[in-house]
Amino acid sequence: MGDTKNYALITGATEGIGYELAKLFARDGYNLVIVARHENELKNRAAEFKKHNIDVIAIAKDLFKREDAFALCAEVESRNISIDVLVNNAGQGVYGLFKDTEVQRELEIIDLNIASTVILTKHFTKQMIARNYGKILNLASIASKSPGPWQSVYHGTKAFVYSFSEAIRHELKDNNITVTALLPGATDTDFFNKADMQRSTIVQDKSSLAHPADVAKDGYEALMSGKDKIISGFKNKAMIGMSNILPDTAVAAMMDKQ
Repeated sequence: MGDTKNYALITGATEGIGYELAKLFARDGYNLVIVARHENELKNRAAEFKKHNIDVIAIAKDLFKREDAFALCAEVESRNISIDVLVNNAGQGVYGLFKDTEVQRELEIIDLNIASTVILTKHFTKQMIARNYGKILNLASIASKSPGPWQSVYHGTKAFVYSFSEAIRHELKDNNITVTALLPGATDTDFFNKADMQRSTIVQDKSSLAHPADVAKDGYEALMSGKDKIISGFKNKAMIGMSNILPDTAVAAMMDKQ
């Protein structure tokens, strides 16, 4: 699949879906640029990925901060690496009624889920256009297809990611660049912990959560075959099917129950 020249850049690469995606790229011989906030976790993952005889560059950046997203672009450029595959995986949510949640926290979520995705995509897309080749995988969510009471801002950010992905896919279709949106449902990662969501029904029933490796495999295959989107998991496909038929108010009520 990959050869020594191909680099994939993956944000949020030390855990969850991002980590599982990085494993798939490494296995197929892609060189990696892995990005996350914590230096030591990055070092451990880099050592693990290097066992595949690939080049692994670990860059610690906090993508809650826009300036870190710009700094990441500059650092990759200064190392003279061309990125063939961009995976915008880093994302977080916040749980609670909108009237109670903290606005600073929500603005950080918007900066991570939206602003950093836009900054990185803009930067690397320009380079991909110059080379007439590239692949982009954006982590949307089944949340992007429905309003989400108790997670109103998170669902809103993912609706942005999904809409944005579909739009730029159309713009880039003559540049030999594919843009794929991965739409997982609830997945067994640290997401709920960070979103302070242990109280929610969906988290208490672990059996309803997808395994991140399965989600990553779905996303990886869709990305490699150039699909525009992939809804990961049968139950999620059924739920999205229903939410496309039902009015948004009914969908909002259904999500509230979860």
